Amino acid sequence: MLRCGITALLLVLTFVSRAQSATVTGRLLTADGPLAFAPVHLRNTTLKAVTEENGRFRIENIPQGKQVLVAKALGQEPLEHVFTVDRAGVIDLGELRMTNGGKDLDEVVVTSTMRPISRSESPVPVEVITPTLFRKNPSPALFDAVGMVNGVRPQINCSVCNTGDIHINGMEGPYTMVLIDGMPIVSGLSTVYGLSGIPTSLVERVEVVKGPGSALYGSEAMGGLINVITKDPALAPQASVDLMTTSWLEHNADIGLRLGQGRVNDLVGINVFDYSDPRDRNADGFTDVTLQRRVSVFNTIRLQRPQHRLASLAARYVHEDRWGGQLDWTSAHAGSDSIYGESINTKRWELIGQYQLPVATKLMAQVSLNGHAQRSWYGITPYNAQQHVLFGQLYWSHRAGLRHDLLSGIAYRYTLYNDNTFATSVLEDARIVDAPQRRPLPGIFVQDEWSITELHKLLLGFRLDHDPDHGLVQSPRVAYKFAPNGRWAIRANVGTGFRVVNVFTEDHAALTGARRVVIEEDLLPERSINGTVNIVRRWPGEKRSLVLDLSLFHTAFTDRILPDYDSDPDLILYRNLNGSALSRGISLNVESRLGGSVRLLAGATYMDVSTTRDGIRREQYFAPDWSGTFTLSTSVRQHWSIDLTGQWYGPMFLPTLPNDFRPDHSPTYALLNVQLKRKIGDRWELYGGVKNLLDFVPRDPLMRPFDPFDRHAGDTATNPYGYTFDTTYMYAPIQGLRGFVGVRWVLGA
Repeated sequence: MLRCGITALLLVLTFVSRAQSATVTGRLLTADGPLAFAPVHLRNTTLKAVTEENGRFRIENIPQGKQVLVAKALGQEPLEHVFTVDRAGVIDLGELRMTNGGKDLDEVVVTSTMRPISRSESPVPVEVITPTLFRKNPSPALFDAVGMVNGVRPQINCSVCNTGDIHINGMEGPYTMVLIDGMPIVSGLSTVYGLSGIPTSLVERVEVVKGPGSALYGSEAMGGLINVITKDPALAPQASVDLMTTSWLEHNADIGLRLGQGRVNDLVGINVFDYSDPRDRNADGFTDVTLQRRVSVFNTIRLQRPQHRLASLAARYVHEDRWGGQLDWTSAHAGSDSIYGESINTKRWELIGQYQLPVATKLMAQVSLNGHAQRSWYGITPYNAQQHVLFGQLYWSHRAGLRHDLLSGIAYRYTLYNDNTFATSVLEDARIVDAPQRRPLPGIFVQDEWSITELHKLLLGFRLDHDPDHGLVQSPRVAYKFAPNGRWAIRANVGTGFRVVNVFTEDHAALTGARRVVIEEDLLPERSINGTVNIVRRWPGEKRSLVLDLSLFHTAFTDRILPDYDSDPDLILYRNLNGSALSRGISLNVESRLGGSVRLLAGATYMDVSTTRDGIRREQYFAPDWSGTFTLSTSVRQHWSIDLTGQWYGPMFLPTLPNDFRPDHSPTYALLNVQLKRKIGDRWELYGGVKNLLDFVPRDPLMRPFDPFDRHAGDTATNPYGYTFDTTYMYAPIQGLRGFVGVRWVLGA
């Protein structure tokens, strides 16, 4: 009887409590308008919500008493709004406006330390690209979007098939590691496709770290890191569609769809790109732009677990067909010597799993598996390759006392690579036998992020990997940050990097054109040591603000592996550098808000990237002394805005043939773009503009395009200098001025 009475009393109290609880609504705004899909919560409670596309939010079952609403968003100062619940029903807080604080004040980044940390608190400088930024110059691939970061340059390596890679501070693409959600699944054979086919509807942000990251990520993180962070399915829009086409008849569709609810959230992204209209504006008989058909599907599932522990599984599949060459080439000519063409068929799949173990401390298990198959022809040269990479990692993160954030872990990566070249063959009993490369790479790492005082922070890291050919490889790093106040921050970093090279997966010139590859010796792993000093000064304000970000960097290399194009015009010679190599320079970024609606982001980099052999200094190919980026955005009237973006590059050293009539340095040039946007309600956005306003295209990207099989190269009467067909003289996109239009539609959370 007593038990029944207590139960009844509890039910009554519960009913009364709920009857007296309230619902709070409001609308979150910034200087640019409604803030969509931003998390808001009540301090010291589990009550939270996400703003809709019009900025509105709703939180229910709020108990009586004093409450504090907290909202945080990229590029905005945190908002705290105090209110009191003294009655049941709906309480409307009205419009709550957030103050711009500079894009780097409160962004959360993970790449620098492998744990979530405010960008302003990170001892390692991190650049961040958000969808808001790269939509100012819309592109079908993130490959082009990362070019909006000062010092980062998308480089097209072949003027026929248009494959490319990402250069950071002048270093070639293989020195850049590409990660997805912190997992190093893009490397080697797949590097040129790592930033193609990722649906932008799934991207939360892209983090860029310049300089070696081997202390945390191991081999290949020698020149820098690009980490693509995907959206949390629980916070993504229910549906989104982005359709774009250009005057060159390039068509792109980017679709996102959120499924599931409650404990299971599922986000699906689909990207489709098609370009099937061969053009030859420069009249050299070859396609200016490679024809491509690409389909990519990305699916990520996350479970809602107690104490916000992470459990997720993601999968991606990419299928792409591309070809470039003489205009009348078809697939029937693949491998023949009648009409020249380069065709690449790629199929790639990826699996990514992360699970936080249910223990008191943070213990995270990560695993990824990917397969990459390529079937291709470069003229009459076939290149068929397969690569599988298994990666597993278990790391422990723990806060020791008030001053130390500890991180330690074990990692294992296994790479299986096979192709039809001599790189994966051996000679046995006068027979050539297939011998796939198998490379296990186990490693351990440890890191201590020590907050010495409120002003001083010191990060110490160390990694030890075991390479089957080169034994134990050590990768230490030290980072220091001094922040005397919220307006100044000074960072100093020293770290090392290493990598093992596979020529055929990294250098497209080894496959294209008429040159033959010669590897003169057993290649040793490259090593580097990097030092960086970064100084940030802020002048915050609600309507006017200014942020200056200055960096000085210096990287020295040993055993650098370089291709030699000059010793013999018919060969590409690979060997370790018997000398020194360095990359050094200075970069300055400026971010400014001029009044309520004008926003400027700009940056410039001066760098010296060179090698010295036998006392002779030589510039690095495709590394301009000066380069820069800028984005200028403004609202011209209600619902209308204009974006002007661009990149400019100073002269860069180019690979030329002996007695080449083409200059060995490119001219200074700029790629300018303009876009006009119109918002229609809360769900629609129309946009359109012009790319490459100055209509700049490189001259003579192909040597002897009329004789791609070198049938008449030996004719001294018509070819006295012995020129051969060559595709490597490629320093800028061949596409000139072109228009684009698009439409975006979003259905709220």
